[in-house]
Amino acid sequence: MTAVREHPLPADPVDRVPAQPVTGARDLSGLLPRIARGDERAFGVLYEAVAGPVLGLAHRVLRDRAQAEEVAQEVLLEVWRTAARYRPDRGGVLTWVLTITHRRAVDRVRSAQASADRDRRAAAASPAPVFDEVAEAVERRIDRDRVRRCLGALTELQRQSLALAYYGGYSQSQIAAMLGAPLGTVKTRMRDGLTRMRDSLAVHD
Repeated sequence: MTAVREHPLPADPVDRVPAQPVTGARDLSGLLPRIARGDERAFGVLYEAVAGPVLGLAHRVLRDRAQAEEVAQEVLLEVWRTAARYRPDRGGVLTWVLTITHRRAVDRVRSAQASADRDRRAAAASPAPVFDEVAEAVERRIDRDRVRRCLGALTELQRQSLALAYYGGYSQSQIAAMLGAPLGTVKTRMRDGLTRMRDSLAVHD
């Protein structure tokens, strides 16, 4: 890891091998056995030759400089740790390194997509119609004092969740993170609290 951190990434991402690479493909192949034995100088030479293409490919897949830099560092660290696994008969060094890069970048995209899908499913499963119905009724007919009185009739846990949603505009996922509670628990608190609020507002209308 020290060897990787000592070499800065290029200032700008590029998608190709530099016009005047530090070393040729044959020399790169010869560096891997030395790197596998912990030769940091050999790794430095390899780093200079592949860092640009690695960052460029990561940036092309991720479209985000910061994430591309993170992936590039992960790739180069993997190369440092797994140099002994390289097999010349399966392709050149740069091809091997870029294959690792593409895999890691795509994995990160898929992870981000999976996270977004989970949030959408959670939102779809939330009692949003009930919440919207109550919120709209409050905005049309009830002033803040009456809302506070209704919130005051709830349990502390229900009041915290609904106050964060109504006054703070936070999503259920954000509320769960702020309260350190499971998302399912927050949903239950909000659903029960909204039911009590709706009943209370109906009584006072």
